[in-house]
Amino acid sequence: MDAGKLLASISDASAETEFYTPMPHGYVLGKTKFVIVFGTVMSGLGKGIFSSCLARCLKDKGLSVAPIKLEGYLNVDAGTLNPYRHGEVFVLDDGMETDMDLGTYERMLDQDLTRAHFTTSGQIFTRVLTKERKGSYLGRDVQMIPHVTGEVKCKLRELAVATRADVIFVEIGGTVGDLENAYYIEAMRELAFEEGPNSCAFVSLTYILEPRTLGEQKSKAAQLGIRRLMAAGIQPHIIACRAHNPVTHKVREKMAVYCNVALDRVFSMHDCESVYLIPEMIRGAGLDTTVAGLLKIQDRLNSDSESSSWQAWAGYMNRLRTGIAPVNIGITGKYTALRDSYASIIHALEHAGAALGSRVNISWVDTTEISEENVGEKLRDVHGIIVPGGFGVRGAEGKITAINHVRQNGMPYLGLCYGFQLAVVEYARNVAGLEGANTTEIDPDCLHPVIDMLPDQKKIEGLGGNMRLGGYDVQVKPGTMAYEMFGESEMIRLRFRHRYEVDPRYIEKLERAGMIFSGRSPKYPIMQILELPRDVHPYFVGTQAHPEFTSRPLSPDPLFVGLVRAALDRAYPDGLPAGVAQAIREMEAAKRPLASQNTPMRNRQPATAG
Repeated sequence: MDAGKLLASISDASAETEFYTPMPHGYVLGKTKFVIVFGTVMSGLGKGIFSSCLARCLKDKGLSVAPIKLEGYLNVDAGTLNPYRHGEVFVLDDGMETDMDLGTYERMLDQDLTRAHFTTSGQIFTRVLTKERKGSYLGRDVQMIPHVTGEVKCKLRELAVATRADVIFVEIGGTVGDLENAYYIEAMRELAFEEGPNSCAFVSLTYILEPRTLGEQKSKAAQLGIRRLMAAGIQPHIIACRAHNPVTHKVREKMAVYCNVALDRVFSMHDCESVYLIPEMIRGAGLDTTVAGLLKIQDRLNSDSESSSWQAWAGYMNRLRTGIAPVNIGITGKYTALRDSYASIIHALEHAGAALGSRVNISWVDTTEISEENVGEKLRDVHGIIVPGGFGVRGAEGKITAINHVRQNGMPYLGLCYGFQLAVVEYARNVAGLEGANTTEIDPDCLHPVIDMLPDQKKIEGLGGNMRLGGYDVQVKPGTMAYEMFGESEMIRLRFRHRYEVDPRYIEKLERAGMIFSGRSPKYPIMQILELPRDVHPYFVGTQAHPEFTSRPLSPDPLFVGLVRAALDRAYPDGLPAGVAQAIREMEAAKRPLASQNTPMRNRQPATAG
């Protein structure tokens, strides 16, 4: 059957065909290529990391790429997921709440993604049932195959039309064998069948065990997991082997023999110092060239683009490797036992450290254990602290105690979202003379509700409905530290995820007491960035936003760079190390005071670039 007849048959919703698949307007069968990544053995191995790094390598070759994450859970988005269960909730510019892998893709590809790049079973089933109620299936009994799988394929093709990407990178959440992933796997098999030869490259990311008691690597679990994928009709073209140590030649041979994959396509994705070194590993193994060959898109490659892109990336990796001036940053929160809860903050600190020629060491401080008696001891070994975003009462007073300590002792401070709000509470209590000040999230009946839900937000009903989500413009006050750090831009764009604000009734009182609100909403009395004057404190900054979501390796967020810069001054009071001083001079020479390529997002490459 030729492509035209196949396209006509699979788009037909009648009861006379089994080829039903809805096709978005403008989609050309076989034009877009797909790289599809599955996981075996266990979840959390880094499918998103591998997929984004491989996508980065192909983007460097001049190809347009677009990622999508397919999640098996029935939630419509990730907004209500506990960080202990699924890691950090990442927010896209359009307000979509996703899992942390979307952050990995944005950072690695330097692209702002949209809700079209994230799908859950909840979204898929909602689409199917909505169509069923509208009578869109013309009397058919609605089934997993072809209707649900057809909807999955339609989502991928809609993304292809919207982005005009050469290659769509599809990451299947969880592992092969998970009940909720069975229909995703079947949809990928059908996709390859419908799109035709050289349309899809299948990647299986697996795990090589290395029990301490045996002292050698074992591949049987990995083999069996991939055999299960093969039983579902998927023959992987590439196997990425996660392991603590480099995967031995013997183990790679076993994987090749038992899984029908050429030895040079069995890749050792062993632990390394930073995920940003993995693209170099992929290039070294030739996997990017292999994928281009499998998809027959060598004619679309651009060697000049690859050279210039790789030169910029190599410069970042060199700074990452050579940054030797250590500085200690404390992250004070209540999810410190699970590092994935603060994944974007960790990456933002790494970006800032590399930009400054420094190596940022993170100290985790559980605020549920902080008191006025022990706060000095708890923060003794850090040169600056971050109070990150969060919700709820637990640990809040510990955070306020920590904020009071660093403000009084001149320790660099960056408050993010909840950290911004609690900085206002602490300042109101201890400087502005508003005894009993609090946030109504903690105490609805407090004497001075300096942080409260604004009246317009209270009218919005539904969990998450009254949250301020996604990207918003922020007007920056000239002459402030924020204005300087953001490259003297009066309008920037940041991302938000919160429902409580500074109560406008207290803004004037706080400003009279010395607090500067250097970033505000252009339209509403909503405070976005606060700071204290430099003659009062070397670096005391808070933002209602989550700037960690928009920090990138080649364009670190200015607020994080400012924190690390101030922490370095505290760590090296007798003079900055030569490498740090040189990095700062280079930034100033490039007219990027404290690194500020991270200006309004509209100036960055959008996800829909063709």
